Amino acid sequence: MTGPEAFRRTSDLAWRGLVIAVAVVAMGAILWKLRLVVLPVFIALLLCSALAPLVVALERKGWPSLAAAATVFFGFLLAIVGVLALIIPPTTDQFASTGSTLDQGLDDIEEWLIEGPLDLERSTVRDYTQEPGGTIVDWARSSSSTVTQGVVVVGEVVAGALLALVLLFLFLKDGRMMQDWFSARVPTRHRDLVDEAATAAWNALGGFLRGAALLGLVEGVIIGGTMALVGAPLAVAVGLFTFFGAFFPIVGAVAAGALATIVTLTTQGVGDALIVLVVVVVVQQLDGDLLAPVIYGRSLQLHPVVVLVALTAGGVLGGIIGAFVAVPLAGATVGVGGVLWSRRGPPGGPDERLDERPGAPS
Repeated sequence: MTGPEAFRRTSDLAWRGLVIAVAVVAMGAILWKLRLVVLPVFIALLLCSALAPLVVALERKGWPSLAAAATVFFGFLLAIVGVLALIIPPTTDQFASTGSTLDQGLDDIEEWLIEGPLDLERSTVRDYTQEPGGTIVDWARSSSSTVTQGVVVVGEVVAGALLALVLLFLFLKDGRMMQDWFSARVPTRHRDLVDEAATAAWNALGGFLRGAALLGLVEGVIIGGTMALVGAPLAVAVGLFTFFGAFFPIVGAVAAGALATIVTLTTQGVGDALIVLVVVVVVQQLDGDLLAPVIYGRSLQLHPVVVLVALTAGGVLGGIIGAFVAVPLAGATVGVGGVLWSRRGPPGGPDERLDERPGAPS
């Protein structure tokens, strides 16, 4: 390939890449503006990808589609309500009974930061405590609209949750009909490719949700159980936090482990905190090196670098919402990319295929 030809192809790729980048940014901005609708739809699809196999299993046993979808949907709701009913009352009681202990433990940590090897200035440490006039309190009091904003956020969360639940039931009941309707409108020559790519993305979403839930359950039970064994309070709450942290790979595990260690340190002392810390490190290593590859399998093959970059980019662009959706979207994108790569033509495109004909000039 000559110099001018190479330059022409490079420039073509450059402007096409620029157009794609602009389109992606514009689409991202539109989706962010519509996040109150887009996020419930995404959550409903994510839950549906994990629950749909249960509906299919019931249908194979002769259940009508509506009965199968309703059974799985309401069973899911009952499970959520049951778990919350078991967790919230004891956690609330423990918060009420250990408040003074936590305050004393935080005071001890503050004194260690000042008088220990770090030798920090008392004024510097106090600036980040919740004493009157401290930074956190000043921030909380800085805006008179804080309460109003909080009410708005709560309202949006409730409305989004209700919308996600309604969409989840509809997807469970009519998801395959929607899929068939969409597939029928794809040109015949591209239908197989689109179906295969959609299946790969769907499997990645379901694999992420089921895998994260199972890993979070394992980590939450072990870490929360260790805290309970050493006598630390809030073991159930920390275990629940660990469970939800699994949906933010790597970062969530680190945050959950830090929380478990700090709570144990402030309430039980250094010895028990070290025990919890060792268990946290061992569990996270086992999950990362052994359990995660087995649980996720081929459904979500993402290198840790990709996970961290996706989480960081999602967090910067969309806060906690962006961090939550970043990893499953990255997994779906990798799945679709794998399908497109496997279906690519010979190197060089159509022109090279023409040159490979018998008798073609060399």
